[in-house]
Amino acid sequence: MSIASRHRIWKLISPAPTASKLACEVGITPLQAQLLINRGITEKADAAAFLCPRLSEMMDPMLMKGMEQGVAAVLEAIQHRDNITVYGDYDADGLTATALLLNFFSDIGVPADAYVPNRLVEGYGVHSRAVQRLYQRGTGLILTVDCGISGEREIALARKLGLKVVVTDHHQVPPGSRPCWPVINPHQPECSFPFKDLAGVGLAFFLAVAIRAALRDRGWFNGRPEPDLRQYLDLVALGTIADRVPLVGQNRMLAAAGLRRMPDSRWAGIRAMIEAAGVNPSAIGADDLAFRLAPRLNAPGRMGDSEAGLSILTADRDERARDLARMLNVANTRRRGLEQAILDRIGAMLHADEGLADRRTFILWGENWHQGVLGIVASRLVDQYHRPSLVVGIQDGVASGSGRSIDGFHLYRALNRLSPLFDRFGGHAHAAGFRLPAANLQDLKTELEAIAEAELTQQDLVPVIHADAHLLLREVDGQTVADVASLAPFGERNPAPVFLARSVEVARSRVVGDRHLKLRLRQGETVHEGIGFGLGPYHPLHGARVDILFTPELNRWQGTERIQLKVVDLRRAEGPNAA
Repeated sequence: MSIASRHRIWKLISPAPTASKLACEVGITPLQAQLLINRGITEKADAAAFLCPRLSEMMDPMLMKGMEQGVAAVLEAIQHRDNITVYGDYDADGLTATALLLNFFSDIGVPADAYVPNRLVEGYGVHSRAVQRLYQRGTGLILTVDCGISGEREIALARKLGLKVVVTDHHQVPPGSRPCWPVINPHQPECSFPFKDLAGVGLAFFLAVAIRAALRDRGWFNGRPEPDLRQYLDLVALGTIADRVPLVGQNRMLAAAGLRRMPDSRWAGIRAMIEAAGVNPSAIGADDLAFRLAPRLNAPGRMGDSEAGLSILTADRDERARDLARMLNVANTRRRGLEQAILDRIGAMLHADEGLADRRTFILWGENWHQGVLGIVASRLVDQYHRPSLVVGIQDGVASGSGRSIDGFHLYRALNRLSPLFDRFGGHAHAAGFRLPAANLQDLKTELEAIAEAELTQQDLVPVIHADAHLLLREVDGQTVADVASLAPFGERNPAPVFLARSVEVARSRVVGDRHLKLRLRQGETVHEGIGFGLGPYHPLHGARVDILFTPELNRWQGTERIQLKVVDLRRAEGPNAA
């Protein structure tokens, strides 16, 4: 059934007839079984594996196309004592991947350094000038992480200069790509690795596992300590969750294991970021990584210098890590200010142009808009308007930008159809980065809108919230919270369960933090506190009866725990009991 909401469509998923059977087979509650079935998990073995992800389910890295050649190239560099440079990206995924391999090489006694391009000066990817610099400083092997798949010309230059190159990248492979160097990317044609959605840091972890196994076979660890790669999993969790890849399959396994390690992280930088962000390490979850740690790690790179972000992940002293964490906090505050300034400007543009509301895509640009925050701004636009959105800054006639998309519109494929307009671009279904002459922006705006008109209907532009089940407030108890928590960590393709409660009385409402809605909700004799992030405009609601979509959670405050309803959306209740 569909329920119309003010901004969104609510869809209540029908109860599954097989939920009781699955619950009995697996030994779980009927609600847990319903939640699993709603996520496409219907078999006993799959349900058990989902609820208890284990590292023993990790796939063989050698199934990945290019892994054998990549490992061989790294081992050859180690044998010949070539200088190894890990060439990473400046976002949280790239930084964690770079730090993981630097820490790994340090643990096995192999010297290595890193190169992370300046977001504002160089932009994303492998650059010819960087290749020249690495050649001049004596690099023998460039090992890319989270980038490189679109850099054939630059990598060809590196090869011409005599450098060896191994590419690890999880972005889409450009059509017609035929590199003659090792490429580790599960999206490659004929790659037999079954799971295609690893983040860049996930690929780096699989590479480290494969290198360690090869070194073990060669006797490298006879007389040397062998690193415990489980200690790296918190880095993997942070980068994986930050990059918003699907949290299913191998990603779910890695993220769950990494979150378990967070409270006792080996890495001084992880501990310092948790402390600086005010996160309770014993209760840390995916949201803390996505919305508290990752933005801080990203912030220096967004401002133009990723050194602090990489340094904190490789710091070996607590004092140094705390100093860097404070720097990250300062950069993050500045980032928020720049982001809001562009959002305010875009808000004025949208208000002034009524025709924009009828478009299926948003492409907005401005002179000297700060490159470091364009991707965040695009994400905010998608969240608010549910349209593919490209945000572009122009400087000296060159337009550089970031795009984010919605389900049903593959952004990378759309940009690839318009490739003659770009100097360079890359990305995947939901996100992309690009550069083009500013003179081409109007053509991009027109042609991307034409593609969207062919691929998206008006209904596609209305966000849908799926409610997993209807619950009365008296049914929301500790077991309900535990059932929900058993499906964590939540993220792409595994959203937090959402429930529908009808005709709930608002005993009290107030706005907190400028735009969030704090509620006391009553249904019969049952009362629960609620919080609706971003729902402040609905205030005041005192005495109203509302239907709510919510996720139950434990609110921990000053040593006490109580159930709180995280309200996702609400509307005035209909019927005889409505206010």
